[in-house]
Amino acid sequence: MFSVDQNDEGVVRLSGRLDAASAREAERVLDEAAGECVIDMTELEYISSAGLGVLLRTHKRLLSDGGIRLVGVSPHIRDIFKYSGFDKLFPIEAA
Repeated sequence: MFSVDQNDEGVVRLSGRLDAASAREAERVLDEAAGECVIDMTELEYISSAGLGVLLRTHKRLLSDGGIRLVGVSPHIRDIFKYSGFDKLFPIEAA
């Protein structure tokens, strides 16, 4: 199961599994982000290449305004970013 929401401060929270089946839903919310986008991944269990693609597209769109900052990243998700090289694209704060 996957869920995505944005709180009053503009922080986007992802939880569950961000994969091909849920990428469109995540993209719908992230398309509304402006400025620096903070994404809370405290409850994210898994991210696939489709999920990484959503983050990359959003980051590129927002790059001139600050891009994406990831917070609450678990060791498992951090490993996925490291192996894919995405750890060099985004500021990442551990859980």
